[in-house]
Amino acid sequence: MSACRVYLISLGLTFICTVLLTKMIIPLLTKKRIGQKILDIGPNWHKAKEGTPTMGGIAFILASIISFVAIMLIFGKALDKRDLFCLINVFAYGVLNCLVGLIDDIAKYRKAKNEGLTPAGKLALQSICAILFLIAMGITVGVSTTVKIPFTDIELEIGFFYYILSFLILCGIVNAVNLTDGIDGLASTCVLTVGMFFSFVGLAEEDSISLSFFGAILIGATVGFLIYNLHPAKIFMGDTGSLFLGAIVVGASFILDNPILVIIYGFIFICEAISDILQVGYFKLTKGKRLFKMAPIHHHLEKCGFSEMKIVSVFGVISAVFCILAYIGMVVK
Repeated sequence: MSACRVYLISLGLTFICTVLLTKMIIPLLTKKRIGQKILDIGPNWHKAKEGTPTMGGIAFILASIISFVAIMLIFGKALDKRDLFCLINVFAYGVLNCLVGLIDDIAKYRKAKNEGLTPAGKLALQSICAILFLIAMGITVGVSTTVKIPFTDIELEIGFFYYILSFLILCGIVNAVNLTDGIDGLASTCVLTVGMFFSFVGLAEEDSISLSFFGAILIGATVGFLIYNLHPAKIFMGDTGSLFLGAIVVGASFILDNPILVIIYGFIFICEAISDILQVGYFKLTKGKRLFKMAPIHHHLEKCGFSEMKIVSVFGVISAVFCILAYIGMVVK
């Protein structure tokens, strides 16, 4: 069975369903007044976005589920064991994280604030998702505790520390993608480049049906959603959407048997997370001083005068460059 067939069906189905479902969900969310709350500490021009429908990630998650079910029904029996369980495990990990995001978004809606679950509560739920994912991969696919160093032929056997590293990467990247979702179209654009990376590697290099599928749904979901999410956004994905996308972005690295590769192709997400960590740490150490005008880094650039579209464009290009570097890191020894 050709990975190309799975790819084309998944891409087309996810894109079409995302466009249609997003168009349907905007008036429903507006009617229910499920709108974005804007923090007072944010850029003052963001106040104009107050009330924009959020939780729009539900649309592309449902579209992805439709594609997943279709692929399983059409091709499920023909999939080899590894592809089958990689598909199930990574997709289930994405859905579990989207449920965490949904709980968080509902809590924000009920509190009428931009604060839902406590950071500790959110991290606890994400940790459970990560542990379940690692257990499932270990039982069904088998996990090698050898880490491959990109751009070299070095492979390090790190034993039990592999699971600690994987856990940190899983939780870290999921939250990093969530932090990137701060201005119109930014998270979707950066995830789109990762979807292109998965697509190329899955189709051209690995002939991997599972990796091709995740490349397809990331592209279909983000392109379909960007029609409504580019500046000025008509809808936001919410934590429901960003945690789902983050889980797929990092979960698929395990299909490549090299989770540390996400450090390269997920460079933008990591920069966003690091800028936030540095801001908080510097603020505490200096008792109130700020390293950036605002964190994550995209808000700092906004306050420096960069438009949202310029930030999205530059970050998208940088993300694409690092996806290319990740590919080179895979093939160059």
